[in-house]
This record gives sequence, structure tokens and C-alpha cells, in this order.
Amino acid sequence: MRDVTISKSEYDSKNEKMVYKMQDFQEDKELFRYCTLPEILKYVECFTGPNILAMHTMMINKPPDFGKKTTRHPFHQDLHYFPFRPSDRIVCAWTAMEHIDRNNGCLSVLPGTHKGPLQPHDYPQWEGGVNIMFHGIQNFKDYDARVHVEMEKGDTIFFHPLLIHGSGQNKTQGFRKAISCHFSSADGYYIDVKGTTQENIEKELQGIASRAYGLDDSVTMKDLWKFRARLVKGERTNL
Repeated sequence: MRDVTISKSEYDSKNEKMVYKMQDFQEDKELFRYCTLPEILKYVECFTGPNILAMHTMMINKPPDFGKKTTRHPFHQDLHYFPFRPSDRIVCAWTAMEHIDRNNGCLSVLPGTHKGPLQPHDYPQWEGGVNIMFHGIQNFKDYDARVHVEMEKGDTIFFHPLLIHGSGQNKTQGFRKAISCHFSSADGYYIDVKGTTQENIEKELQGIASRAYGLDDSVTMKDLWKFRARLVKGERTNL
């Protein structure tokens, strides 16, 4: 994935500055090893139980901001992107690969919001543009309650998919790197998002799948996530 500003710049497509994040590395043996680390899974299992699936893998390479503030990530809830439940059996492990602070765009969270409902999401109306699939909570205003999560290399946080969080722009000349995985209990279940606040993200995912792989719109959000899921511990019982 490329930053919306950088993608329109003079950089060659193979330049490091073009890469904002790499998703779905479950087929890469070395990167996927992160999802199987005992140091990670011993905490993940506290949330998911013994049957654990890696559902969403991501390597983040937040680039220096070009002055448009497009390296920000709007406040959102990860569950907006997921057609599987229950939410209390899903957890994200997010690990800093270098020192991360407010200057290079650390995470910001709203403590306690994991106890609330899933909010409607859509693209924020930002003047400088918004990166693809960077949906945010509509009419979000509660910035005063946020806590900035500064981290050192190797620090890991675990959080609920309903936790409202985002990240600031990278004001440095370096890249802010992190690696993450969303895990779910294999005993969970899929839902049909049609008629819900998640219908907009399903339509967007269908469009991306059509352009990238030639798939028609009969492919559902459930189909896409079921294909991504990888067993990391226990048995694949349902998802």
C-alpha cells in the first residue's frame, strides 16, 4: 500500500518511500514467524482461548509526511473491517520495530472505548487526502480523552477490536516501522455485514478484489477473510 501523496509524486514505484504498509504476509515464512512467537501467543491465548487463528497480518512503514498530513490514521475501531465475532475473542498484537513517539506518529488510544458499540465509519473529509481504506469514525470529536502510546523497539501492546485508536503524522525524515497481527478464536463465527454499518467496507473490499484478482462481486467479506486466516495454535474448529 502506498501513501496517497507519495503515490502521486516523482518517486519510482520500487522506491522505499512508496511503501506505507504491507498487508497479508501470512504466506511469508519469515514474517509470519512473528505470529507464532511463544512470547506473543502466551498473551493472545488469554483472549482467544487455545484455538488461535491469525486473521490479519500487517507490516507498517509509516513514511515521512509530505506536509499534507496524509500519514495520519483517523480514529477508528478495527472491528469495522472484520466480519467475524465475538469481538471479545479477537485481539491485536502490535509491536514497535524501533523507538516510536509522537514525533514519528505513535498510536493514540481512547481508554475504555472497547466497552462501547461499533460506530459507523467512513472516509474523513481531510483536505490533503486520505489513504485507501483509512476509514474513521464519523463525526468523531472526543480528542481530549486520547492517550499517546510511546514505545521502544520490541515493546508490544495488545488491544480489543472495539478500542478507538489512531495515529498521528510522521514529522521526522525516517520511517516509523511496526508489525502487527489480529488473532481470533477459531471457535468464532462469521456474520453477514449487509444492512449493517460495515456494508461500505465490504463493497470497497469487493472492488479491490475485482481490480486486483478479477473476482466478481459475489465474493463476500466473509470469503476474503476466510481465505486469509491461518491456524497458529490448537485446531481450526469453525472460522
